[in-house]
Amino acid sequence: MAEMFIMAIDQGTTSSRAIIFNHAGQIVSSGQLEHEQIFPRAGWVEHNPDEIRNSVNEVMGQAFARARINRHQIAAVGITNQRETTLVWDRETGEPVYNAIVWQDTRTQKICDELAGDEGPDRFKEICGLPLATYFAGPKIKWILDNVEGAREKADAGKLAFGTMDSWVLWNLTGGQHGGVHVTDVTNASRTMLMNVRTLEWDPGMCEVMGIPMSMLPEIRSCSEVYGHGDKESLIIDTPIAGILGDQQAATFGQACFQKGMAKNTYGTGCFMLMNTGEEAVFSKNGLLTTVCYKIGDAKQVYALEGSIAVTGSLVQWLRDNLKIVSSAPEIEDLAATVENNGGAYFVPAFSGLFAPYWRPDARGALVGLTRYVNRGHIARAVLEATAYQTRDVLEAMNADAGVPLAELRVDGGMTANNVLMQFQADQLGVAVVRPKVAETTALGAAYAAGIAVGFWDGEADVVANWAEDKRWVPDTSSQAQVERERLYRNWKKAVTKTLEWVDEDVVE
Repeated sequence: MAEMFIMAIDQGTTSSRAIIFNHAGQIVSSGQLEHEQIFPRAGWVEHNPDEIRNSVNEVMGQAFARARINRHQIAAVGITNQRETTLVWDRETGEPVYNAIVWQDTRTQKICDELAGDEGPDRFKEICGLPLATYFAGPKIKWILDNVEGAREKADAGKLAFGTMDSWVLWNLTGGQHGGVHVTDVTNASRTMLMNVRTLEWDPGMCEVMGIPMSMLPEIRSCSEVYGHGDKESLIIDTPIAGILGDQQAATFGQACFQKGMAKNTYGTGCFMLMNTGEEAVFSKNGLLTTVCYKIGDAKQVYALEGSIAVTGSLVQWLRDNLKIVSSAPEIEDLAATVENNGGAYFVPAFSGLFAPYWRPDARGALVGLTRYVNRGHIARAVLEATAYQTRDVLEAMNADAGVPLAELRVDGGMTANNVLMQFQADQLGVAVVRPKVAETTALGAAYAAGIAVGFWDGEADVVANWAEDKRWVPDTSSQAQVERERLYRNWKKAVTKTLEWVDEDVVE
């Protein structure tokens, strides 16, 4: 009998990928296509949903061709996705009513301020686990209904569907307007502000407050079950689609963080640290999000605390594309290594405000501490160090909320290839930083969820058995290093204060 595999579709912020995994959790082949980042105005970020729909089909074809297999050898397909990115489409035509509004987009700030009223941004935190912020999907749906001509009338008539990108990909792969399955999973639903984080059901009160008809919403299901099958026009005809996890939860699953207190950090466009808090939802007092970590079939859901950082890898892209200081992202490591320290320079990348643990939409980016001594090497180093400092901000909040200090941090994502950054990260956190052999943990997590649903893998035990350490960075614990660690972090905190209250009536974006 032919060997069987699992395919994961990773619909990310900057690209769509399809990765085929074998039973050992190793990559057999992959396909990847970048898609356009659309910036209609300052603070606005959009994606073209048709471009994404087409790219998903194309990368599946690439992965099949490179593996030299076809759909008959795929036991199941899993989907993982950029979370919070919001799309509304017409159920009858399958056409989007507007571009997808990306998680980084800040146009909904006024909506969030109005909804917060006198009660402040934590008004609904006890229901949905989230503060009112432009990050989440609910206010984005409201913006589309309020601003796109004819959208509200169609929504009230039950003709429109909302989805995060997992729902859009699933709906199209299972037939689109010809019987497509309109479903999301608990992890993506927990990022909309519309789901009760305890009951895992859409909350009628939240929908009413935001003016969103419940008829638009997808059905909420677990992360690991058969939702539907590839339609007759697709490359995966009759193949079960059986796993969905938002990208950060997928990475947590792929990193085998199944024990309470285990944590991972993904270094991508932004940085996202999740700590498993077990079967009870922990509500943060320190600026973190309460989110669903995963739910496997009929098993009880597992929760996480999350610290979301908006700008990390995208800061390196900005240095490359906007300032032309490097010509490729990997070059930044060599440039940073030309200097011994940051030369007193600190870069706070608050391009769309500050996310966890500050939640300050009025902040904007700042490069501070400059003297004539500072050169491009120091700026490159300050860019890398910004990621490590922001991660420490989140970890300190996590330790305070969870009451259990972290023993080690499991890491994944593109920036983990940067040794300068990873060593500095370990030194700043004072704990070991560990990278697994398969760095594509996001796609791997979605593959595991799908494979578990169809019996390809035998639950979490197989995930733990497949996980293997690749590299470990250990912090310098000498007394001199400890003093320097605290001096650097103290100056970082000072730098953060310089970014606050920048956006006011005089600063129109």
